[in-house]
Amino acid sequence: MNNKFLSAAIGAAVLGFGASAASAATLDDVKAKGFVQCGVNTGLAGFASPDAAGNWTGFDVDYCKAVAAAIFGDATKVKYTPTTAQSRFTALQSGEVDMLARNTTWTISRDTALGFNFRAVNYYDGQGFMVTKGLNVKSALELSGAAVCVQSGTTTELNLADYFKANNLEYKPVVFEKLEEVNAAYQAGRCDVYTTDQSGLYSLRLTLTNPDDHVILPEIISKEPLGPAVRQGDDQWFDIVSWTHYALVQAEEFGITQANVDEIKSTTTNPDIMRFLGTEADTKIGTDLGLTNDWAYNIIKGVGNYGEVFERNIGASTPLKIERGVNALWTKGGLQYAPPIR
Repeated sequence: MNNKFLSAAIGAAVLGFGASAASAATLDDVKAKGFVQCGVNTGLAGFASPDAAGNWTGFDVDYCKAVAAAIFGDATKVKYTPTTAQSRFTALQSGEVDMLARNTTWTISRDTALGFNFRAVNYYDGQGFMVTKGLNVKSALELSGAAVCVQSGTTTELNLADYFKANNLEYKPVVFEKLEEVNAAYQAGRCDVYTTDQSGLYSLRLTLTNPDDHVILPEIISKEPLGPAVRQGDDQWFDIVSWTHYALVQAEEFGITQANVDEIKSTTTNPDIMRFLGTEADTKIGTDLGLTNDWAYNIIKGVGNYGEVFERNIGASTPLKIERGVNALWTKGGLQYAPPIR
């Protein structure tokens, strides 16, 4: 999420050292220090947030753990760097973090001007609007003249401007850099509307004093494909982070869970599953990645499959109660699809 001015400024400022940082073998660096340094949100319920003891949990946090499991066979070998919408790109480009696993939209400017690589979309999202029930609004098309809270340094700003202009609506942007500032402004009634990715709205509504007093409007005004990002220039690291996601998805398609992975590994005669879990004699999938051949087994043993990660953190049984929708497997009408692991 960044506006065009921020993209250009950061791209020009850090393109030189970003390219040199990416030329290093990230996997070697990670192995040498013994952990993955993962850039996450500063605090977004269900996706990435620390508890009172400083233990991080959430959908995005589990992706950090999954990459650690693939490399070390240990999902705990992660350190977390909380990043704002403004600071996340500098943190990645400078090498402060090895990867971003936070609500970051894949866009062409981030692929090009900022020098990042995206491949795997772990959450298909879209921008929405939240209002108080007292506003008595049923549609975003009724928001002309409203004051809208929005976070700076995000694609949300540009999407908001485009939507209101396209629909000949007036609005007053109330802009803050930090997520906590946007939340506080909306809670204090400094704006009528809160706009961000719809998943974020579900999360943020839980933090409000009276969550049931707020409604999320039906309009989705943008495409927001979210997923992990890495620096350009290190294809091996790019492959490891990308195929970690695909392993989570493939495991769900195979019906392999954190609870049954050991049994399936020891009993299966299915060559696809044997290859996937590293028990086929001639497989080199893991070693071709620079990992061990049981890399996918380690991921599933460490965090479960994609469906388990989704349901545990943000699914129907959690306070967020987010339905799978387009994030269901392709076999169930969704968009989550893993290329062949063979």
